[in-house]
Amino acid sequence: MDGISASSIIWFLADLGGWTRIVVEKPFGKDLESSEQLSSEIGALFEEPQIYRIDHYLGKELVQNLLVLRFANRFFLPLWNRDNIDNVQIVFREDFGTEGRGGYFDEYGIIRDIIQNHLMQVLCLVAMEKPVSLKPEHIRDEKVKVLQSVVPIKDDEVVIGQYDGYRDDPTVPPLSNSPTFATMILRIHNERWEGVPFILKAGKALNSRKAEIRVQFKEVPGDIFKCQKQGRNEFVIRLQPSEAIYMKLTVKKPGLDMSTVTSELDLSYGQRYQGVKIPEAYERLILDTIRGDQQHFVRRDELKAAWEIFTPLLHKIDRGEMKPIPYKPGSRGPEEADELAAKAGYVQTHGYIWIPPTL
Repeated sequence: MDGISASSIIWFLADLGGWTRIVVEKPFGKDLESSEQLSSEIGALFEEPQIYRIDHYLGKELVQNLLVLRFANRFFLPLWNRDNIDNVQIVFREDFGTEGRGGYFDEYGIIRDIIQNHLMQVLCLVAMEKPVSLKPEHIRDEKVKVLQSVVPIKDDEVVIGQYDGYRDDPTVPPLSNSPTFATMILRIHNERWEGVPFILKAGKALNSRKAEIRVQFKEVPGDIFKCQKQGRNEFVIRLQPSEAIYMKLTVKKPGLDMSTVTSELDLSYGQRYQGVKIPEAYERLILDTIRGDQQHFVRRDELKAAWEIFTPLLHKIDRGEMKPIPYKPGSRGPEEADELAAKAGYVQTHGYIWIPPTL
């Protein structure tokens, strides 16, 4: 649709009364330049309060719970900072490949498809300061501040991969350099988060399907129980599947001995809220559009700040200056990704697996 016909439709709708709003689905461009061009073209036809850039992750129940968890619970307030938190992981994993979307996916890759938008929106909610109020502009102001505080990504803090067999898809170029997996370290230069690595990980054709936020706390000084080898305290928000919030902690193992074991405090939604229908993300966001509530939508300056972070890295990959590491389907991804997370300070817990409670 050209500008003349689009503007004619807009003026026609305005003459009918009521309101006019446009919902824009990702991708919002491929880099900073194309995103700004798209924003300018849409901005020539609509005012910013009319534009709803939709990211369905912002409609997920557990993502929307982040503000409540952080700012409505007293015990998180003194803990949520660099003095107590060692690292934060935000993870998206799929156990299937592109399968029918190879042509589309190859044009964008995992960083544009998942990390630059979905995972960065989650990062903003984890890292932002308390907004003045729950008004959409106050919340989005704080998210923009987080994005503007992210320092440039270092090449040696990025691992990209491509699963074996990806190029067998006839819609994928035989010499494709597009990553199907990426792990990277983002660092936020402000008083709250200085020195805390944010580990963003996304991949296809892996050994499990899940999306989660994992906040790992520092070790307890003076370990009188000699239990540090069991793992650190973690606060985990399981976004999908089996939505849950749980705290991994060390407790006394039942019995006569003063021995310890890792356990959890668990809020599993399927068990706690039986019979409660959790709305689908798009269902919730479309309703917000009708209501005129932009809280869970991406503002133009927010989008620009996110692209400024990732565009230099994406251009290096596009030019072939960074090559994806092959990995086997059904694995954890390239081993180099786990090595990068460990180097950043993440300590994996061995011998403990969270099992969703059964009804």
